[in-house]
Amino acid sequence: MTLRTRAAVGVTAAVNGLSRRLGLGNGTVAGGRAGLRLAPTALAELAAGRTVAVVSGTNGKTTTTRLLAAAVESTGAKVLTNATGSNMPPGHFAALAGGDPADPAVLEVDEGYLPSTMRTLHPAVAVLLNLSRDQLDRSNEVRMVAARWRNALASGDATVVANADDPLVAYGAGAAASVVWVAGGMRWRADASGCPACGGRITFDGVTWSCACGFARPTPEVTIEEDPSGATRARWRDGRCLPVELAVPGAFNRRNAVLAAVAAEALGIPAEAAFAAMATVEGVAGRFSLRLVAGVPTRLLLAKNPAGWAELLDLVAPGTAPVVVAINARVADGRDPSWLWDVEFERLAGRPVVATGERSADLSVRLEYAQVDHERMPDPVEAVRLAARLAPVPTEEPVEFIGNYTAFHDLLRADARSDRRAR
Repeated sequence: MTLRTRAAVGVTAAVNGLSRRLGLGNGTVAGGRAGLRLAPTALAELAAGRTVAVVSGTNGKTTTTRLLAAAVESTGAKVLTNATGSNMPPGHFAALAGGDPADPAVLEVDEGYLPSTMRTLHPAVAVLLNLSRDQLDRSNEVRMVAARWRNALASGDATVVANADDPLVAYGAGAAASVVWVAGGMRWRADASGCPACGGRITFDGVTWSCACGFARPTPEVTIEEDPSGATRARWRDGRCLPVELAVPGAFNRRNAVLAAVAAEALGIPAEAAFAAMATVEGVAGRFSLRLVAGVPTRLLLAKNPAGWAELLDLVAPGTAPVVVAINARVADGRDPSWLWDVEFERLAGRPVVATGERSADLSVRLEYAQVDHERMPDPVEAVRLAARLAPVPTEEPVEFIGNYTAFHDLLRADARSDRRAR
């Protein structure tokens, strides 16, 4: 390690430690940013010689990264990872700066940064989950992202584990030298109707899809079987069939766990061992956790775009518990909240619903048009209290809190402040 890189590692640790002590954040971005300013090429140096796996896509990156990291940890290794979701170069630098040169790394990567990350880190494995619209005011059109993925992956030697059910992912991964295709599911298809290969129209027929130009769904090596009881199994073409059982909820998480298990196999870890390790993960950076918010049992869920909301509405739809919906529109969320009109909030009709967050008025209008009776309470903690009072009968189900990125973290911080005041 060069002297400049060693200095950058020290600066990263110092700045991140100070950030945590001052309560300014998780201590993962500020230090990494300072370290990269001091040594702009240090990220490549820290990655050299170590085994790196990356996970990218629009939705599910943080949880899938944690699941894959758990699988690698089952070998006894100390795994370097950006567990809080800091998925751009400063977060990657902070993660790699915290370990020894031989420690493997499992890193979440923002979909826009995947090409540069592949060139810098030269990962052994890249897991590609999905692509859909996100942060409308500052993100590229998704077919442009897929094209950039394709160009970057064409020249690398990583084993790519890719979701064959998403045409955009299939296009992005299609030029890679080594691809393991997984039938990872695609609940939200609205952003994939345009063919990324020719600009024509993708036709969906059950689980398959194709375009008149010849671009079509690749044959998956691994398929996923789901029965009405909720049981999920992964079936390999070689005849293996393994149950997928997780502590974190949702069919979408089980599907992503299959991609993580396939990635683990590419790293030399048997899929059976990978699934066993992933089953021990109970929460991911607060997501899916059950906690008391102002004394109210609450399950915390994060959704940031229509594709994510579609999956979480599937998760909460069978229940009867009150639902708090929280929307902000800051830089991290995207300033444009017009995507609210693409979310099927109609599915919440008949449930006690509370709208909260800085854009709760916009959300209230959307719920009104969806004919969802609701209350509006801008303060997130008070919104949880109100939701609990709206339950028509006593219930043991927790309040469901679904927020986009900064609204989710606002609740965590507000609840932490309430706890400190109570003590």
